[in-house]
Amino acid sequence: MKNFITAMFALAIFGTASAQEAQLKSELKSAVGMTFEKGDMFVEGSIKISTGGDQDYYGFNPKFGYFLNNKWAVGGEVSYANNKVETLDSKTSVFGVGGFARYYFLELAKKRLKAYGEAGLGYGRNKTEIGNIEDISNSITADLNLGLNYFFTKNFAATFTLANVLSYNSVSPEDGASSNTFELNINLFENIFEQPQFGILYKF
Repeated sequence: MKNFITAMFALAIFGTASAQEAQLKSELKSAVGMTFEKGDMFVEGSIKISTGGDQDYYGFNPKFGYFLNNKWAVGGEVSYANNKVETLDSKTSVFGVGGFARYYFLELAKKRLKAYGEAGLGYGRNKTEIGNIEDISNSITADLNLGLNYFFTKNFAATFTLANVLSYNSVSPEDGASSNTFELNINLFENIFEQPQFGILYKF
């Protein structure tokens, strides 16, 4: 009797594991051939947290997008970041809003993997505190990025921002002279994975 109960228990565990494996395979299979359509929408976000030593950093960047057709999507985003360095007694916080246009130009791995280029334009307000000194500035940014989506199911995908190809930043301090920076990065193959950013996308 004891052997029978043990066998039934093992069978139940095996059956549950098999069912979960079958469900996982079904979900993965559902992403094969996945395509975008006009009217599809997505929410996407990334979170970065870094602690250790004398520096603590955290930031998040939620996005909302709407597909105009199977290649083009437009949307808006909000970003916030906070960086604190104890040895310098400094704290920097950044809040930004912006819009973007995204174009999907390549599909691989049975259309699970989709590469895109994204152009963005945003406004940011930056506040830096060093000791008792406070500095506030406003910024206008424009950039062109390359990224990837890998769909695990027909709704969920991992997002990788691989490289910032082109960027422009104009900073206007409330007390001080304005500054403008422009950067063009055409040597992608040497640093495309230098600082990849990871996020999650949900399509509906």
